Amino acid sequence: MTESTLVQINPHEVVFSLDIGTKSVVGIIAKQEGEKFIVIDVEMMEYSMRAMYDGQIHDIDKVAQVARKVKEKLENRVGFKLTKVAIAAAGRALKTCRVQVSREVDHSKEIDQATINSLEVEGIQKAQKMLDQEIENKGIKYYCVGYTVVNYYLNESRMISLKGHKGDTIDADILATFLPHIVVDSLYSVMNKIGLEVVHLTLEPIAAIHVAIPPKLRLLNLALVDIGAGTSDIAITQDGTIVSYAMASVAGDEITEAIAKEFLLDFNTAERLKIELNKKESHEFEDIVGIPYTLTTKEILEKIAHVIENLASEIAEKVIEYNGKSPSAVFCIGGGSQIPTLTKYLANKLALRPERVVVRGTEIIENIEFSCEKLEGPEFITPIGIGIISVKERDDNFIEVSVNNDLIKLFNAKKLLVSDALIRAGVNAKKLIARRGKNLTIYVNGQMKIIKGSFGEPAKIYLNGKYSSLDEQVHHKDQIHIEGAIDGVDASILLKDLIKDMNRVNFNGLDINLMNKLLVNEKEVPMDYEIMEGDRITFVEIHNVEDLLKRFNIDDKKTNVRVNGIEVGKMHLLKHKDEIVTVEEKEKIAFDKKTVYENRIEDNKIKIIVNEQVVEIPKKGRPLIFVDIFEYFDFDRTKAKGSLITKLNGLKVGYTDTIKDGDKIEIYWKKNN
Repeated sequence: MTESTLVQINPHEVVFSLDIGTKSVVGIIAKQEGEKFIVIDVEMMEYSMRAMYDGQIHDIDKVAQVARKVKEKLENRVGFKLTKVAIAAAGRALKTCRVQVSREVDHSKEIDQATINSLEVEGIQKAQKMLDQEIENKGIKYYCVGYTVVNYYLNESRMISLKGHKGDTIDADILATFLPHIVVDSLYSVMNKIGLEVVHLTLEPIAAIHVAIPPKLRLLNLALVDIGAGTSDIAITQDGTIVSYAMASVAGDEITEAIAKEFLLDFNTAERLKIELNKKESHEFEDIVGIPYTLTTKEILEKIAHVIENLASEIAEKVIEYNGKSPSAVFCIGGGSQIPTLTKYLANKLALRPERVVVRGTEIIENIEFSCEKLEGPEFITPIGIGIISVKERDDNFIEVSVNNDLIKLFNAKKLLVSDALIRAGVNAKKLIARRGKNLTIYVNGQMKIIKGSFGEPAKIYLNGKYSSLDEQVHHKDQIHIEGAIDGVDASILLKDLIKDMNRVNFNGLDINLMNKLLVNEKEVPMDYEIMEGDRITFVEIHNVEDLLKRFNIDDKKTNVRVNGIEVGKMHLLKHKDEIVTVEEKEKIAFDKKTVYENRIEDNKIKIIVNEQVVEIPKKGRPLIFVDIFEYFDFDRTKAKGSLITKLNGLKVGYTDTIKDGDKIEIYWKKNN
């Protein structure tokens, strides 16, 4: 860096980013000028001893020592103190968990978005519980930073969407990704030790994608594979966001070890040879016993081809597992991605054209300039991405909201919803959607009868004091208040209430059911008995007058019966709400006289029963005949619907046959065969 360049640097304009890697720390100082991102200076330093494993800081002091040296070297060259920093949490520290959740729903109601959201929240919480159990003895706490629904199911059939459908059960296959609290906490601890304030925190896959995959491509289904030394980190994009993360536990070290075994080399010599495979066509080296080799890159690759193919196979399997299929294209970054023939094998395993699997280096980063030595190669994608994303996204990738007055942090890698906040706060998804009360299934004279439980009240969600929903977007400092759902009441009924709406009649002033020998599970029980699940209620139905009189031990030979004011015979069929009166023989004469008197008062009307309906017909100056009923009973004879059947007291009748008070008439159409 020249002195003239140093004079032009304004400490307030620069951004300082640190990439805390597994083997080294990379520091970059840059600034934004219009649309351009200018890299001013870079410093990289490896650890003398292992201090990180798979993206997790294990020795905070050792990592802090190296990070401090990187910071100090840069400070000495730019001439001012660095006080603020942008960092990223390692993608390989993420944990992914796949679960399936199921829920019964009311088949009479359309499935709404709130129900779907609640099912997804329940899935995240199930994944969280599984992860907590998996690492129960390790004392590590995780929280969700993203998830995707792999499949929906309605009544066990796969569906693209559940909204608006009706069914009995809904299911969701959910892939959730979690970040350990300790990863973020340890990064902050290192920064505190070296006097740096974290102004932006992101995830390494997000930083890499930001520069390796332009925004215009992120709507596509793409995979970014960061092939490092010990692991290969995978991020899947779709619909403009990262939908899932994965990790293959194989990477560049597998190739180094294969070279070491094949040619009897120590690890460091094998590592240097591996790096040169992409740079030179011919290689000279000695093994550990002094035997010299002069081999072409092609010859070396042929010896370790099976290892490269296995590496490609494992990466491809993870991509398909977490994407559900092969993506449209794959972008490879990281030092391990430079291994020759790897992308060819990877394309083959994913059934993609070779040009669809490519290595991305810094040359693809748009609007970037270097006022220091140019950084080249895929290993610098992530360090540069951390700086660029911190400039373009000024807000911290973690936002703070409150849920029922408890403050929580959310990873701001996508559009955050109320449901994301509730997941992070640990709100039980089952408290969001009201459960309908359990139904009561019983059997009445062998026929199944279902008594429905009542509907409950869904949870009430308020965002900043206004009524809201699970899919409402949340922002920094938002306040969420939840009033839990109220479940419906389980179905319950007493025996007396069960039978009260069955066929009932008024018999001599008493309200009774048309049933006899009422039993529950073959036993007599009191009328205030509470019906239980599976109970079998049986009774003998009372069909006619004779059955009714027998129930009350009334002698039908000495008793006359009037139904709705009309005297009827023993086989008269009873129906719901009939008014029934019994009259003993000795009272009949007085009763008949009373009837005659009432008829006179009623202007000499007669009462007959037509199709079970009482019809009053005024007397005329002649005997009343059958055809007279059509003046007082509505029956359409203009449109024939078969053969017209007419009966008088059970016998065929002609239109001119005489009718009298109390007669029972039937008239109906009988369909012709």
